[in-house]
Amino acid sequence: MATGQLFSRTTQALFYNYKQLPIQWMLDFDFLCGRETPSVAGIINPGAEGFQKLFFGQQEIAIPVHSTIEAACAAHPTADVFINFASFRSAAASSMSALKQPTLRVVAIIAEGVPESDAKQLIAYARSNNKVVIGPATVGGIQAGAFKIGDTAGTIDNIIQCKLYRPGSVGFVSKSGGMSNEMYNTIARVTDGIYEGIAIGGDVFPGSTLSDHVLRFNNIPQVKMMVVVGELGGQDEYSLVEALKQGKVNKPVVAWVGGTCAGLFKSEVQFGHAGAKSGSELESAQAKNEALREAGAVVPTSFEAVIKETFDKLAEEGKISPVKEVMPPQIPEDLSTAIKSGKVRAPTHIISTISDERGEDPCYAGVPISSLVEQGYGVGDVISLLWFKLSLPHYCTHFFEICIILCADHGPCVSGAHNSIVTARAGKDLVSCLVSGLLAIGPRLGGAIDDAVRYFKDAYDRVKSPYEFVEGMKKKGIRVPGIGHRIKRGDNRDKRVEMLQKFARTHFPSVKYMEYAVQVETYALSKANNLVLNIDGAIGSLFLDLLAGTGMFTKQEIDEIVDIGSLNGLFVLARSIGLIGHTFDQKRLKQPLYSHPWEDTLYTK
Repeated sequence: MATGQLFSRTTQALFYNYKQLPIQWMLDFDFLCGRETPSVAGIINPGAEGFQKLFFGQQEIAIPVHSTIEAACAAHPTADVFINFASFRSAAASSMSALKQPTLRVVAIIAEGVPESDAKQLIAYARSNNKVVIGPATVGGIQAGAFKIGDTAGTIDNIIQCKLYRPGSVGFVSKSGGMSNEMYNTIARVTDGIYEGIAIGGDVFPGSTLSDHVLRFNNIPQVKMMVVVGELGGQDEYSLVEALKQGKVNKPVVAWVGGTCAGLFKSEVQFGHAGAKSGSELESAQAKNEALREAGAVVPTSFEAVIKETFDKLAEEGKISPVKEVMPPQIPEDLSTAIKSGKVRAPTHIISTISDERGEDPCYAGVPISSLVEQGYGVGDVISLLWFKLSLPHYCTHFFEICIILCADHGPCVSGAHNSIVTARAGKDLVSCLVSGLLAIGPRLGGAIDDAVRYFKDAYDRVKSPYEFVEGMKKKGIRVPGIGHRIKRGDNRDKRVEMLQKFARTHFPSVKYMEYAVQVETYALSKANNLVLNIDGAIGSLFLDLLAGTGMFTKQEIDEIVDIGSLNGLFVLARSIGLIGHTFDQKRLKQPLYSHPWEDTLYTK
């Protein structure tokens, strides 16, 4: 066990099992104390590496994250404290690993419920290798104005109230973390505050004892008196009794053992801590208090009064010099906290009107996802809510689903599918294969739907005859989008187009744009037999009829939907299904890297 001071203003720790709040509180305490360097040198998060952003005062800093204890110790050789926030299931193994690192001197184990056999092994190893274990089942410890472990001493407001931002003259040790917080406040009211405080933990076998720390405090010149809070159960306090009797402690000790009320119960009582259970008269609070009193400790009936009396006496004797009070800096308040308290307002960075995941049930345009499933809604309904923020009639959502079915795939030779196939055969992942196919979508692939919508709408709204529309496009050197097919002819129409037209005539309130597109097709066929209305033109014209016929969109909204390329979104969504299918197909077939044949390439000067 160490014989002197455990921490200083330059002490740095490694924090095991990332917890944002305890680390941030440590860094806030550092700033409050005026430390130049953060007390957390590195974070150990098994399986993860990189950096974690936190605040050191107003400055945002990046603390390294390591995947193993060994890697963290190698990267931060001056860090000699290990703060273990692992669960009770893994705390022992990780703590033993830390104790075996030559750079680590103090190990604090926060978890409760560490198996007693594991705790004994840790204690034995630590003592034989001159290392210190604080815990298990501890909140940690603090050196005022220098360093603190995790959640020790609670909030910044409590730390300021207890004057822990600068050193005092009292050494404090207890089993209870909660009692520590209470006593820091009491001590600050009647003395110049604590110099160091330790909560050894409430388990049956703590890594260090009350007497271990009292003997340490006795060797620290800045500590002028000690306050000890024990509890019934076990015999730890008797080691302090022996140290007092043997004269190993030459500074005043104010000590109290809690749990005197246990004698009022007829049967044995288990208090909050695993070790707080009196198994015999010797382990009772009354017996321990009497032994401490006989050994020379001041056993109070009122902590505050006796601590004050002891401190004042030391001051009168000149053994304690007055501590100069300092004004601690203001800890910057987190933005989220300040907003909740109404102190500041901050602009948001993203606006979203289509979904909200903050409640128990995420919503699409205000409709809970669970209700969509329960009512048997489909993909078309999801498109309706997320793309248009409306619950459109069933014929509209069914039309979307038909379009997805018809546009999902047009074979492996289409440029988008070909790109995905080549990428899959290069051994790339699914997302890469999908994106390579999607990047081919544009004015010549899929984009014709968007263009068909724009040109058909403009021509119809301007009351242009099919002749004026087609000939006007010809003069501009623009092919009429949605008209023309490589294979289909006037006497061999595209069945997909006929199917969509039949569906629309049956279910749509109005098909004026589609009928206009048919008139344009009729005029175009008079010029060439392959200038039939194709699937792009059919979907585009019917999409306009859908928007206009529902009565749920204003003219301005329809223009906006057309301008932002909503129809292209429908094609992208549909074609993604096919591109994913081609990717899986190639991977199942285990096809090798694709190389284009020489004979299919024209080499020319």
